[in-house]
Amino acid sequence: MVSASVGFQCPECVAEGKKTVREARTSYGGLVPSGWSVSIVLVAINVAVWLLIAVTGGNGSTVTDWIALLPSSNCNVPGGFYPGLASDVCQANGGTWLPGVADGAGWRLVTSIFTQVGFVHLFFNVFNIWVLGPQLEAAFGRLRFLAIYLMAGLSGSIAVYLFSEPHGMTIGASGAVFGLLGAILVMVVRTRQPPQGILFWIGLSLVYSFVVTGISWQAHIGGLIGGALIAAAFVWAPRGPRRAWYQWGAVAALFVVLVALTAIRTITLTS
Repeated sequence: MVSASVGFQCPECVAEGKKTVREARTSYGGLVPSGWSVSIVLVAINVAVWLLIAVTGGNGSTVTDWIALLPSSNCNVPGGFYPGLASDVCQANGGTWLPGVADGAGWRLVTSIFTQVGFVHLFFNVFNIWVLGPQLEAAFGRLRFLAIYLMAGLSGSIAVYLFSEPHGMTIGASGAVFGLLGAILVMVVRTRQPPQGILFWIGLSLVYSFVVTGISWQAHIGGLIGGALIAAAFVWAPRGPRRAWYQWGAVAALFVVLVALTAIRTITLTS
């Protein structure tokens, strides 16, 4: 028996009653989150990958070589690397051949989103996830928030794949973080709040992306656009029984576009 406010109820009665109770939804159709947080899980994954890299050599870790975003192959040898060598030629000369996305290592588009080497790089990215994530999670629900994060990160990775130097490595969650900023901007516009504050923050961050060397502006702009597009689809989807169909249809449509762009770039790099 299950304890109730007055007396007891049988487990079957409680289960049947739950079927008729509507679950609480956020303003944009997601389930109201309670308990564990996706944001904390994302922070934990980023920290765990950073620790793995730290204990396996830090800047010299071979883990980074295999999970960073590398558009086209490199041949690593002591003291440097030779881009574009065939794997057999590389290995015959004592090198380690690292496949790029164009060589079939598509996992790099995703794993690089969770990869940081330096502590400062890690701190700023996870701090932004810690601050922005819970707000978006409360507004969209866990699943939709995760979709914004992952699609923004993937958009940033593919922007790097399209527009960066083919044999350079890129890492970091900043593309996904910029996507969270884009989603906040969409929410501000949708709720007709003054956008000056978030626009200033995004503008300042973009200027930093172009002024400071070693920063991937491609990932930042791609992530910003991807996160804003998914958030816009979520907040402007018409209410009604088909709302989720419109929302997840938009996610699928963007994914198809990203896959097509990846295929075009791969053909260009391998031709």
